[in-house]
Amino acid sequence: MTRLSVETLAADAVEPITSAGNAQLGIAVLAGIAVIVLLITKFKLHAFLALTIGSLALGAFAGAPLADTIKAFSTGLGNTVAGVGVLIALGAILGKLLADSGGADQIVDTILAKASRRSMPWAMVLIASVIGLPLFFEVGIVLLIPVVLMVAKRGNYSLMRIGIPALAGLSVMHGLIPPHPGPLVAIDAVGANLGVTLALGLVVAIPTVIIAGPVFSRYAARWVDIQAPEHMIPARPSEDLEKRPGFGVTVATVMLPVVLMLVKALVDIVVDDPENAVQKVTDVIGSPLIALLAAVIVALFTLGRAAGFSKERLSSTVEKSLAPIAGVLLIVGAGGGFKQTLIDIGVGQMILDFSRDWSIPALLLAWLIAVAIRLATGSATVATISAAGLVAPLAAGMSTGETALLVLAIGAGSLFFSHVNDAGFWLVKEYFGMSVGQTIKTWSVMETIISVVALVFVLLLSLLV
Repeated sequence: MTRLSVETLAADAVEPITSAGNAQLGIAVLAGIAVIVLLITKFKLHAFLALTIGSLALGAFAGAPLADTIKAFSTGLGNTVAGVGVLIALGAILGKLLADSGGADQIVDTILAKASRRSMPWAMVLIASVIGLPLFFEVGIVLLIPVVLMVAKRGNYSLMRIGIPALAGLSVMHGLIPPHPGPLVAIDAVGANLGVTLALGLVVAIPTVIIAGPVFSRYAARWVDIQAPEHMIPARPSEDLEKRPGFGVTVATVMLPVVLMLVKALVDIVVDDPENAVQKVTDVIGSPLIALLAAVIVALFTLGRAAGFSKERLSSTVEKSLAPIAGVLLIVGAGGGFKQTLIDIGVGQMILDFSRDWSIPALLLAWLIAVAIRLATGSATVATISAAGLVAPLAAGMSTGETALLVLAIGAGSLFFSHVNDAGFWLVKEYFGMSVGQTIKTWSVMETIISVVALVFVLLLSLLV
């Protein structure tokens, strides 16, 4: 596992906007994060405003001139939105087309029709993982909960035996696999290769989701043995459609950007020649922007037109997909501003000194920072973008594989122990009709298992990469 020396960073370091020492910087970082946590948890302020105010407070506590702090925040916000904003928008469009066309329901129904009673938890993991690739976590929950409740009721299953695998599949995709906002921001912050991160993320995700999903659901069903609440079974999106896209073409459309990015990563590793014609082609078609744009264009025909959507409805669907992500884009942008403020006041050098003095491996340090912010704010996205900003300097001097593992360590930490300050906690609680204690025994423990197991596999991979 690579550890970066202070001298390596010093060669390329940017002059910090403050002359504060490590002690003052440490206090400033804690105070800045405390401001963000307090505004989000106590005053229920939107994360965008909290991150903006926290960034300004961070600069003030570090003794940096206000003008320089504003410039650092604005630069970070602009660079982050420019880097990942279009990708998030394209992912939202693809997810909306998948949901509204009935493609998601087609995947669900096809897999469930072929699953036996014994394999049903595994089928739920597979469904959630495929559906969860292009969808935001909250959207995935809203889509899958009706299926979980109906399967549990019709098959007379314990709700946890079916629900936990589905939630695990969604959560792992959300925390570890691009093009979800958190991983995308972390990739941008540490300069990781998206294709390699995606490939290694899948390697980590598969065993993690198995352990946290079907395996843990056996114990969760014993701890909390409840049935699906009747009043929480809503209508499915495709019930009003006369037709919907086929299973094969739907899966192919969802997997298209993943396959293109993985092909690019594979060619980069095998060929490793920028002048090679094949590598030039894959560098273009496998870039995140082109891969997602291609998937969206294909989806307009394979999902939208296949469901009988008119041109007007397709245009309306795309338009409706963009409005809900405005808040996500602002939070991601403000997180980038916070990250840049951290870098510009010289926190990177402080983190390097801390890592050297305490002999903490970079991957473990990244995970611990993300865990601390996740526990405090309740937001996986805020934890990811804040932790990425803090540990970004550790990536200098790392190999491509090691920077990808750094992103995955951050993502794993961002999922640790969801509790009462997390909106997802309450969403799961209300849909499943559980008490707070029951939700902690199941959902919160599941999230912790995902976080710890993913870290273990990241550390194991670091021995090979």
